Amino acid sequence: MRLERVGRRYGPRGPWVLREAVLDLPASALVRVVGTNGTGKSTLLRLVAGIDAPSEGRVTGRPPRTAYVPERFPVALPFTATDYLVHLGRVQGLGRATARARAGEWLERFGAAEHARTELAELSKGTGQKVAVAQALLADPDLLVLDEAWTGLDTTARAELDRAVRERVAAGGTAVFVDHDPRRLAGEADAVYEVHSGAVRAVPAAVREAPREPRVRITASGGKPLPEGLPGAPAAEPQDPDDATRPLVLTVDAAHSDALLAALLAASWHIHRLDSEGVRA
Repeated sequence: MRLERVGRRYGPRGPWVLREAVLDLPASALVRVVGTNGTGKSTLLRLVAGIDAPSEGRVTGRPPRTAYVPERFPVALPFTATDYLVHLGRVQGLGRATARARAGEWLERFGAAEHARTELAELSKGTGQKVAVAQALLADPDLLVLDEAWTGLDTTARAELDRAVRERVAAGGTAVFVDHDPRRLAGEADAVYEVHSGAVRAVPAAVREAPREPRVRITASGGKPLPEGLPGAPAAEPQDPDDATRPLVLTVDAAHSDALLAALLAASWHIHRLDSEGVRA
């Protein structure tokens, strides 16, 4: 698949979000898209997935079976989780029995089987996101496009999505993804593209594979908002996205870990665990 000098703007006189973008997506490849917020990453992924049409340029070679997961899942739909998955499976060419069986398999894999008969509007954000990624995977897409798809998932489901992405690529598919966590599938991408000021450029392997500062993970709770201006600007996410009372997991460069611990303790936060195991540089 290829994007050839593609541009996108919203409205005939709107500002260009992307301009002259060139992107090559070979089969059996994992492709990461990076860039700061508001640079056009989501617009690029929507063009790749065929959700949006280019304002200029052309897109060629898009596989007929393409799946897309947006950052926000539209839960206000009149379906149960299973009925929604079966419906989309049918749209993607699966028979009803096959779609229903695969719906059950993916809900099980993502730890959402108990919500199979729950109305989408009644699902928590985390469970709704599990349904969103399940719908993208149940028909074995040749092109899988993930825009912050890990956001809202619990730790187990995030790891399961990692595995599912690897499976798709190993089966000959192409996966294109954006994720705020630089450790997501770190070192596994066959290509990395950066979006900056409306332009898209390939990031050389020597640059993207440069050694990173070791990172430390701190599990802590305080029963109150995090203090502002924490050392190292740590990434923070709850252990359970559906339970705001659960401890937070804060990830920070190792050079700032001592200062971060001191700041948390000074703010009367309780430290449950400190480790670097599983935190990829």
